[in-house]
Amino acid sequence: MSNSNHAMLDVNDLSKFFDVGKNKTLKAVNGLNLSIRKGETLGMVGESGCGKSTAGRTIMRLYEPTSGSVNFNGENIYSMKGAKLKALRREMQMVFQDPYASLNPRWTVENIIAEPLDVHGLTPSKKERKLAVERLLDKVGLNPSHLTRYPHEFSGGQRQRIGIARSLAVDPKFIVADEPISALDVSIQAQVVNLLQNLQKTEGLTYLFIAHDLAMVKHISDRIAVMYLGKLVEIAESDDLYADPRHPYTQALLSSIPVPDPDFEATKERIVLRGDLPSPISPPSGCPFRTRCPAATERCAAEVPELRQVGPNPGHLAACHYA
Repeated sequence: MSNSNHAMLDVNDLSKFFDVGKNKTLKAVNGLNLSIRKGETLGMVGESGCGKSTAGRTIMRLYEPTSGSVNFNGENIYSMKGAKLKALRREMQMVFQDPYASLNPRWTVENIIAEPLDVHGLTPSKKERKLAVERLLDKVGLNPSHLTRYPHEFSGGQRQRIGIARSLAVDPKFIVADEPISALDVSIQAQVVNLLQNLQKTEGLTYLFIAHDLAMVKHISDRIAVMYLGKLVEIAESDDLYADPRHPYTQALLSSIPVPDPDFEATKERIVLRGDLPSPISPPSGCPFRTRCPAATERCAAEVPELRQVGPNPGHLAACHYA
């Protein structure tokens, strides 16, 4: 947990739209503003289709943005080219959702993990390359003698560890973890989350941790950002968000987390959202959540709510007229 207030990453009014034909535009990320401090984990949550993975990929510049900027240590990454962009790639890395799809099945573990080292010319000799890979495997809790194996010879959790080792190869400062545990068995999820937390301490990492499982996000995050239909609807310190959620959408998400107490679970009020998630191709006017919100009024249809401070803590913001 970091005490430093220095923002490593500033996302300013970031939008990513996709042209889906017939003059229609899918607004996957729409005017996102947030900052991530050095050494912290910012959790990003929301239902499938809310734009969180697109946000992660656009922040990583795997997608070019439609508008807005991302400043990494004070410099706009979208204006970088050539050698400067290549240098940035060493600072920012990504762990993907499905370790089976993101690892080349025809390559050995050594080649998979060493690829970033090769690209950036970091290991001059074969011996150094092999040693570097062995060290990385050890860091993520895998047997260094597994270098010559292929991805299919590992379990899902082990494959995700290989993906994490690959992202650590170039000694990055910032990692976007895009639902890194959702494809894994529940018993393995906690192990991978603990590994990410330990690596954060030993390697001094900063994370954007994207997930839809709110219980797991609380366990790893310092702060949590809640996305809905391409927009940020609430952001707060982790404990603050759980104890005092202000946006109706956050309240509904939290009410669906099961509590390991049968008596409490039987009497707990679950907030059930009406209707389906609207299409990001034609989002509702005003507040994007109003079509499913139990408290929506005419004002919600007419006015877009701004993200503003709610409650006593200055870092707790919500985009709701009535929060």
